[in-house]
Amino acid sequence: MPASWASSTLGTLVASVVLASVCGAEPSNVLHLDYCVIGAGPGGLQIAYFLQQTHRQYLVFERSDVSGSFFVRYPRHRKLISINKRYTGKQNKEFNLRHDWNSLLGHDDNLLYKHYSKDFFPHADTMVHYLNDFTRIFALKVQYNTEIKRIEVERDSEAWNGHHFFLTDQNDHHYRCSVLLVATGVWVPNVPDFPGSQHVEGYENVSVDPADFVGQSVLILGRGNAALETADNIVGVTNFIHAVSRSRLRLAWATHYVGDIRAVNNGLLDTYQLKSLDGLLEGDLSHIVIIRDKKGKLHLRLKHHLNKSNASQDMSMTIHDQRLLTEEGADNFAVRLPYDRVIRCLGWTFDFSIFSNVAMPQRGRGRMDKYPLVKPTYEAVNLPGMFIIGTASHSVDYRKAAGGFIHGFRYTARAVHRLLEHRHHGVHWPATLLPVSQLTNMIIKRINEASGIYQMFSVLADVVLLQKNATEFEYLEEYPIGALPHLWQNTGKKAENGLFVINLEYGSNFSKPEADVFHPSRSVGDPKHAWLSNFLHPVIYFYRHIPTETEMTQRPKLWPLPRPSSIHHVVEDFLTDWTAARAHILPLRRFLETCLHTDLRNYFAESCFKFALTQQHLPPSCRHGYLNGQGLLGNESL
Repeated sequence: MPASWASSTLGTLVASVVLASVCGAEPSNVLHLDYCVIGAGPGGLQIAYFLQQTHRQYLVFERSDVSGSFFVRYPRHRKLISINKRYTGKQNKEFNLRHDWNSLLGHDDNLLYKHYSKDFFPHADTMVHYLNDFTRIFALKVQYNTEIKRIEVERDSEAWNGHHFFLTDQNDHHYRCSVLLVATGVWVPNVPDFPGSQHVEGYENVSVDPADFVGQSVLILGRGNAALETADNIVGVTNFIHAVSRSRLRLAWATHYVGDIRAVNNGLLDTYQLKSLDGLLEGDLSHIVIIRDKKGKLHLRLKHHLNKSNASQDMSMTIHDQRLLTEEGADNFAVRLPYDRVIRCLGWTFDFSIFSNVAMPQRGRGRMDKYPLVKPTYEAVNLPGMFIIGTASHSVDYRKAAGGFIHGFRYTARAVHRLLEHRHHGVHWPATLLPVSQLTNMIIKRINEASGIYQMFSVLADVVLLQKNATEFEYLEEYPIGALPHLWQNTGKKAENGLFVINLEYGSNFSKPEADVFHPSRSVGDPKHAWLSNFLHPVIYFYRHIPTETEMTQRPKLWPLPRPSSIHHVVEDFLTDWTAARAHILPLRRFLETCLHTDLRNYFAESCFKFALTQQHLPPSCRHGYLNGQGLLGNESL
């Protein structure tokens, strides 16, 4: 490991601290830090970058000797499914990030991922190279070979959050942290326990050499991208492959969720539907049994048939009773043929084991139990001061937006940093103050360029705060939409005169596994029917008062926000280019004028001069332009 990858100054500091624990007493020397970041993956490095830029005291703990160690091993077949679109026809960096799913946010354009790979789906090794360059070039403070083994909470009324986080590493070194930023990702393999599970190989260690599967019959448990990636690797050499999962297939192009099955991995779907021996099955894995027969072949059966047979429940031994290998009352059941290998591809879970009972974040519910449960601000619901960063924060938008992936959590990490800056350092959320005459232009600019609200649709949104008499507005970018009732506490900005929320949304009935997303009438072109738009499109909410927590809880089903005073859908656009004068800009401007009871048109100096002579109240563009000597000057053709 190059020495430059870690801060030499910090390394000297840590090395000089002698840490010991005598007879269970608290160590006499503990390194105190304002911010502790656990994990030097993309999430941890992204939040570290923002802490570095604001000169905060922090340290990143990484158990490996490199940044991004997850990508050293995964994905097993080394092809990332995050797209690397190097060309968009535009030079706008912010717009291009909409289609760059791998770059972290930073001020050095040389650290855009397009400079590291020419492949649309890059090799995983390039990600390791990229993340370590990101660490080195920005001189991020990462302490490698440090595995945090235990996290506890110390009550302290003087601490920022009423307590400190007490960390212990594998060498019994100790650290006290005011704020804990957990960026460990989800890396613990999901290993269900069922009879015969000892016969199953895991995705994390199964061979990736197709030669090892020649002429074999394979059963794959799971039907996500890891499962189909594995199937694609061996489909050309196996007898047949069956994949079983508890739920129906979810295709990313139908659900519009990037974590569902991607087209790059769907070769098995072809061979199944075109009847080339491979197949997909639905079944609850908690109801299955894997049985090894006397020839060493593996059989998939259901538990209730095993129970009826009165056979031994000890699956650690080989089962010789052939009655277990037939299904009662049927001789054509789907899985009657034996398998040579069974491979588990069931994803990963968050590592809860490093937390003490008091420090442990609450586990998500149902399908989200592999993630810690967090608030819309990404703070643990049960422990102030602990924030979940990166992939593990996905409980906020699971199966919705991109919060579990680099192109999503790079923005949520920035939102967390802005919140921390306000909470602990008195720095208000960044905002732009402009005259109301610029409101239409500002919204049009953001919906056509902004990458944060584009990738984190219905999770992060822009907020427009109207000033007194609606003559000016403050524009806040990428605020967590679920935390809108707590806007003042999180940003230092008040919404006393009304507000707009600019969100991006898909049609409410367009994103689901059974949706026909290619039907002939799938898109809308008439602005009069903009509310029926299916594809991602801007939706503008106007509130006279900021929504309350109760209103957020009682919002209509599938709505990201409560019912507003007024709402406007900008009609979907095939090019995601909302700049058409009649279809996009004019309806938006009229909506804003209706909400504000003002005229937002721009006038030439001659018109403003006439208004000044004949009317008591001038349009905003005349007040902010002509009366300040900044009006648009006409010519002979105008």
